[in-house]
Amino acid sequence: MLKKFISYYKPHRKLFFIDMFFAFLISAFDLVFPMVTRNIVNEIIPAGRMDLLLRWTIIMLVLFIFRYISYYIVSYWGHVLGVYIEYDMRKDLFAHLQTLPFSYYDNTKTGHIMSRLVNDLRDITELAHHGPEDLFISLVMLVGSFILLIRIEWRLTLIIFAFVPVMIWFSMSKRTKMQDSFRQVRKKIANVNAQLENSISGVRVAKSFTNEEYEIQKFNDGNDEFKEARKYSYKAMAEFVAGIGLITNILNLIVISAGGYFVYREFITLGDLLAYTLYVNFFMQPIRRLSDFMQQYQDGMTGFERFMEIMNIEPDIIDKEDAVELTKVKGDIEFKDVSFSYTNGEDRVLSDLNLNIEAGKTVAIVGPSGAGKTTLCHLIPRFYDINEGQILIDGKDIRDITLKSLRKNIGLVQQDVFLFTGTIMDNISYGDPTKPEEDIIEAAKKARIHDFIMTLPNGYDTYIGEKGVKLSGGQKQRISIARLFLKDPPILILDEATSALDNETEVLIQESLEELAKGRTTLIIAHRLSTIKNADEILVLTNEGIEEKGSHEELLEIDDIYANLYRSQFKDLVS
Repeated sequence: MLKKFISYYKPHRKLFFIDMFFAFLISAFDLVFPMVTRNIVNEIIPAGRMDLLLRWTIIMLVLFIFRYISYYIVSYWGHVLGVYIEYDMRKDLFAHLQTLPFSYYDNTKTGHIMSRLVNDLRDITELAHHGPEDLFISLVMLVGSFILLIRIEWRLTLIIFAFVPVMIWFSMSKRTKMQDSFRQVRKKIANVNAQLENSISGVRVAKSFTNEEYEIQKFNDGNDEFKEARKYSYKAMAEFVAGIGLITNILNLIVISAGGYFVYREFITLGDLLAYTLYVNFFMQPIRRLSDFMQQYQDGMTGFERFMEIMNIEPDIIDKEDAVELTKVKGDIEFKDVSFSYTNGEDRVLSDLNLNIEAGKTVAIVGPSGAGKTTLCHLIPRFYDINEGQILIDGKDIRDITLKSLRKNIGLVQQDVFLFTGTIMDNISYGDPTKPEEDIIEAAKKARIHDFIMTLPNGYDTYIGEKGVKLSGGQKQRISIARLFLKDPPILILDEATSALDNETEVLIQESLEELAKGRTTLIIAHRLSTIKNADEILVLTNEGIEEKGSHEELLEIDDIYANLYRSQFKDLVS
């Protein structure tokens, strides 16, 4: 996993080396300053060399300026490096999410996905910047200070550096606890995000049932869990930071006590002791950096682990190496002994299904809920892969066709229309973003929504709210139909496209759909049987498979399942 993390530095290695170079200059200056101070106290001041004192003062001032410039570069461009890496990871994660099948989204909460895409990657910026930099500076400072100090007084130096293994042991002993605590925080904030997304999306339902207090309580429960996880993580962090602080203070005490004794024994001078005191303060910088790095590492790598959990999910619906493009589509569709289940062969939704739909024909599928009507239609564009059998389009197995070309030639209108937050123009053009504005307007006219759009103050640039909340069900449905007119697919799937509409709106939508279906192979899943009377063929799908098929009149003559469904819907008119 660490190797994968490091790979994200490769596109930005120039910036990385600039950051490391100026970090080295900062460390070098910090190592030089105590030695210059020692020289001034031991030699220049006792010798009365004010000219040298002035000269070294000017030299140190120049070094201060260079250190300022170096620190600015490290602080700014180092963080920019982290931002670039976070950007690349987020881009890769979103692109990978686009490859995952419907089954992943069926089993994963939207809030959890959002948390991994946003929150989990946020701290990676700090880790990507400070991680290598802190390790590098710490190494330079520890090694450099050891070399310089041992040249002054090796016994005092060994006493000081004897504490380094103690501090490393202490840091490592707290690592597991911190890692576990930060992982729990990630999980809990993901739950809070999921609950928040769910509650906001369903706020109208909550208000209609006067369940605001219930929603508040659900949110508070998740928020309480996050609070407790956060408290535990800060407890682990406090144990670590406080322990490092204790060791630091003890080290300072040893320097003063042992150093004072060495001055008394004339092993070192007061200037040497001053240098040691300054070096101990500088020596604490890499220790503090290491402690900060431990926190950033646990926080950042916990987010990176969760990032990699998704990146390691292999999409189970992918193109074969020799997959071909689907071109010049006539629209023949054939199911050969197709079986499918959502649970790896158990509880089959479809079993040994055989079906042949000729190009340009309109076929309606009716039957009880749970019989697999929607599932059947979702198998054609390979939203899910079948367990057994074949699905052919124009004689080609859909698994031998590239996904992009397959889905490009299939249009889907569902009962639950999804519109993107934005304008009407944005949503219609989604059918084919390459088409010019005049084609978008023509598509809206065919969907019988153009006249309504022109009554709006901003016309096609009207903002429709989140998920089209400012539009009625019929208006949203017609925009989705306009989107398909713009896409112009040879195969059309209508999944109960009018079942949620009132009768008057249904008539308008039905006219649009009939025009859309002209010259296309069309599958209609219908609840209202009045909308499919003119279909070329009607299939009755039950848990036992296709039990009846024929035209509307033929199925009424058979007087079985379809006829009973028809009479139950129109009993008031019949009576």
